[in-house]
Formats: sequence, C-alpha cells, structure tokens
Amino acid sequence: MNRRNFFSGAATAVAAASVSRVALAALPEPAMQSSADTAPPLHPPTGRPYNPVVTLNGWTAPWRMNAGVKEFHLVAEPVVREVAPGFMVNMWGYNGQSPGPTIEVVEGDRVRIFVTNRLPEHSTIHWHGQRLPNGMDGVGGLNQPAIPPGKTFVYEFVARRPGTFMYHPHADEMVQMAMGMMGLWITHPKASHPQIATVQRDYAFLLNAFDVEPGSMTPKVNTMLDHNIWCWNSRVFPAISPLVARQGERVRIRVGNLTMTNHPIHIHGHEFEVTGTDGGPVPKSARWPEVTTDVAVGQMRQIELIADEPGDWALHCHKSHHTMGAMGHDVPTMIGVDHRGLVGKIQKIVPDYMVMGERGMADMGAMEMPLPDNTFPMMTGTGPYGPLEMGGMFTTFKVRAGLAAGDYRDPGDYTQPPGTQAYEWQGAPASTPRPARTTAPGTAPGAASARKPAASGHQH
Repeated sequence: MNRRNFFSGAATAVAAASVSRVALAALPEPAMQSSADTAPPLHPPTGRPYNPVVTLNGWTAPWRMNAGVKEFHLVAEPVVREVAPGFMVNMWGYNGQSPGPTIEVVEGDRVRIFVTNRLPEHSTIHWHGQRLPNGMDGVGGLNQPAIPPGKTFVYEFVARRPGTFMYHPHADEMVQMAMGMMGLWITHPKASHPQIATVQRDYAFLLNAFDVEPGSMTPKVNTMLDHNIWCWNSRVFPAISPLVARQGERVRIRVGNLTMTNHPIHIHGHEFEVTGTDGGPVPKSARWPEVTTDVAVGQMRQIELIADEPGDWALHCHKSHHTMGAMGHDVPTMIGVDHRGLVGKIQKIVPDYMVMGERGMADMGAMEMPLPDNTFPMMTGTGPYGPLEMGGMFTTFKVRAGLAAGDYRDPGDYTQPPGTQAYEWQGAPASTPRPARTTAPGTAPGAASARKPAASGHQH
C-alpha cells in the first residue's frame, strides 16, 4: 500500500499504536485505498437502495449496519498521493488517500462515523452543509474538544436532507486542508423528489490545489493564492479520468471547491443547468441553461445535462493558468524578443540554456525539457492530433452511441465522421484588404499631415 509515513516523529508513532486491539474490535474495520484510479460505483449492499455516484479518481467508503445505523470508519493519517504517474506528493488524508473516501447515505439514515486520528497533531471533522446537532458540527474548541493523536471520536446524526456536501477539518484548518484533508458526502433522496431527476450517470469530484516546489514532495502550507498544482480530487491532467456517457443519457456532475479561489467550470459541446447546491436542490423555475458555472470557495455545484452530442469534449476550469502544470510566477514574457546572436554567448556560460518564449509558450507542449525529479511539467498530455498543451484542472467528457449502460471504461479516442473535422484550406491564399488611408480635413489625398501638439498648462 502506497502510504509512506513521512512524518516519522514520536507523535505519529504514538498515534498509530495507542488505539488498543480491544478498542478497535468494537469499531467497523477501516477500508483503505491505495489506487488513484476511478473506482466503480458502490451499489448499496444493505439499507435503502439508491443510484450511486462515481467519484472521479476516488472511491466510496463501505459501511456496516448496526441496529439500523450506518457505521463508517475514517482514519486521518499521512498519505502519499500519486498526483500524476511519477509525480508523488506528501499529503494528509483519510483511509490511505486524499481526498478521503466519498460517504454515500440516504435521506433519513442515522449515520455513525468513527474518526481515528493518526496525524502528528489534533484534528476534527466538520460536516460541511449538514443540518445536525451543534455538538456534532466538528469545530474544534467551539463545539467539541479536538481529537488528540491516537484517539477515536464518534459523530452521530441523521442525514436530514438530500444533496451534495463535503467533510474537512476545523482544527488547524489552514495546514490540514492545504495538506489535502477533505472528502465528499452525498445524501440521496429517500423517494421520488419533485426537484431531483433520475440520472443514468452521477459523477462527483472536489477542486483542490497545492503549492509544491519543483523537485520536492511536500506542499507549502502557508501559500494563500500562488498555487502551482491545480487538481480535481488531487489529480492533474492527463492523469484525471475522463467522464464517460452513452449518447442520450442524463448525466449529473457534482463539483465542490476547497481551494482558495473560484473556478469557472466549463464544458464543450453541451449546455447544462445548475440543479443543486450545498443548500439543496434548485427549484426548476430558478434554473437556466449555461455552459460555464462559477464554483466559489466552499461551494458545491450540481449540474445536469443530456449527453446528446457524440465526441471527446473538453471539461475544464476556464482560468487558463489552472489548466497548466507547475510553473514559475516570475517568468518574464519573452514574446517578440530576438535571441539571434545571444544564445551562443549565453551557452558559453550556461551550457543548458534553451531559447523559449519568444514565439509564445506552445513549444512547451512538445518539449521534453529536463526537470528535477518529482516535478510535474507545465504543459503535458497528448491527443490523437498532437500535444494538448494542458495540465491541472482539465479532462474530457466522452460521449458514445454504442456504450453499454453502466460501462465506465475509457472508450479511447473519438473518430470524427467524414466531413465533420476542421481542415486546411488548399485554395488560393485569402487576400487581406489594405485599410483606407485617412487624411486631415482640408488636406489633399496623399499629402502629409501634421498635428499640432496640445498646449500644456501655462502658455508663454
């Protein structure tokens, strides 16, 4: 299991060992996950039935039924997350991963969550957006004492309303969330609901971000805005799984934002409606069609669409630098700078110097520039027609006519039907009309005109 304990101090050792076997015998077994792949939906083995979600590059926590109560067990602990193949980041998370497992319940369920703290410091869990008793809200010092390292606390409440929610710490929140501690909570409706449609595919993911210096593994927790690793569920493109749908299916996509800035989420080829927030379902009379919705900090947005256009469609944050990999914020703009005669001189001093940026940055998409170990490239990803020049918060929405119901496998690249793809013009070059020359009033055409400078201030 890929869960290296990179904080090897005494506090972590105590945290891992101080929960006795006798105490753990009464707890539900904590399910652990080491794979960063998208797990298939977990259909409910017990309790009321529902249509499960698919957590993008994540998974759903199993539970046990105990006298009519759904019991879960979350373990807060240091983890190592595979953010992209070959790019590993030290994080804090739950049950072996960051984000932690998605919790799925049904409206009206009584839920009991055991939380074991294996971090080197105290923690809590806040159940973001839930209606619950004040003492279960999880704000350390306000509603409860914090959970010390090595201890297990119990949260218990009724899932009172359907919707898309989150969980995250409310103790040393800046550090613990910056290290990746968060997860999704989905409450399904208990019966047919006038504002909640039946969908064939239900996807969910969180927006999160990290500041990881090139060549390092541990995020800088004091960074406010200048993050360089923009993630969906702690993954970056091209390591984010595609969202797959059969043509004609109704698809729900649930997005939660736990970064420090807003994200305009945009889909190509389709329009959608925002059908819910963390406040609950949006009344049908208040919906309108969109292709982009802004998800602000601490918000959930639930969008729905009909996947009626076949193809491989981009789905991404519309902030351009959020679809890039690690890059420096102080890189000067070199567009238009003439390097001729200069490169050779610089290479005598710096042999590895490379010309870049004078024509824009598109060359970075295909450039295999040496990078420090464990550094994610600024631009990466390749499609059937060349480099995609993307990274970060980007993936694809793949719609296929022949896809089987419930098949979430990547169907591969889409082949456009003949005559439906942009192509190069082979005819005569387009002529560019020259703009008409303007002259000053009273001046003969073609004559030079001079403009007297405006008087400034005092006249002498």
